[in-house]
Amino acid sequence: MILAKLMKVIRVISVSSLREKAKQLKIDVYALYLAYKDPRVPWHAKIFIALIVGYALSPIDLIPDFIPVLGYLDDLIIIPAGISLSLKMIPKEVLEECRDRAESVEKTKNWTAAFIIILIWLLLVYLFLRFILRIIS
Repeated sequence: MILAKLMKVIRVISVSSLREKAKQLKIDVYALYLAYKDPRVPWHAKIFIALIVGYALSPIDLIPDFIPVLGYLDDLIIIPAGISLSLKMIPKEVLEECRDRAESVEKTKNWTAAFIIILIWLLLVYLFLRFILRIIS
C-alpha cells in the first residue's frame, strides 16, 4: 500500500517535471531563433544554431529511425545536446533578452495561427478523402 502511494507520487513528479522541461525547451528553441537574428551573436554560434535546427527538421538522420532503439536515440541525444551547446555559445545578456522575449510570446497564444493550421489539416483530409472516393468509384 505504501509502495503504491510512493510510486504514484513519483509518477506525478515525473510528469510535472517533464512538462516543465518541455515548456523550457519550447522557450529555449524560440530563444535560439531570436538569438540567431541578433547581430551580437557570434557567426560561429549562428552557423551551429542553423545546423542544429536543420538537423532537427531534416528527414535524414545520422541513424535511421527504423533501427530499433538507436533510431530515436540520436534524436533524444543529439538535438537536446546541440540546443544546450548552442545556448552556451550565445552571450549571456543576449540569451537573457531572448529568453525574456520568448517567455512573453509564450504567454500570448496565437489563435489565428492555430485556426489556420486546423484549416490546412481539414483541407488535406478533404482532398485525401476526395482522392480515395475517386479511386473507389
